[in-house]
Amino acid sequence: MSMITTLTDENNSFLSRREITCDFKGLAGKLKKLEAVEMVTKEFKLDGKFVIPIKLQNHTGQSKTTGTFYIYDDEILAKKHVNPIIFIRLEKAKTGKEKKKDEKPKAEEKKDNGEKN
Repeated sequence: MSMITTLTDENNSFLSRREITCDFKGLAGKLKKLEAVEMVTKEFKLDGKFVIPIKLQNHTGQSKTTGTFYIYDDEILAKKHVNPIIFIRLEKAKTGKEKKKDEKPKAEEKKDNGEKN
């Protein structure tokens, strides 16, 4: 049984994109946009496509999250159609994730240096 339930899957030929709305069961409050993109990419076999998480909404009293995603074939077209703030937030989330990985080894090095002195 999959954790993802597809609510709508539409081709928007006017804007040259695919729009998917789906539910993620049991992940309310725990799901991040980048993780949701990875899950949708694997579920719908979207390798090589540009997946943009538009909206993740939690439901009160339920353990599900509803997500809306736009799938483009071309990144340039996506940047023309979608608000640039969304791309800034995605980049910020990616760099924040990398910084956390980098900070852990630095913290361990500081501990080691403190013990030597």
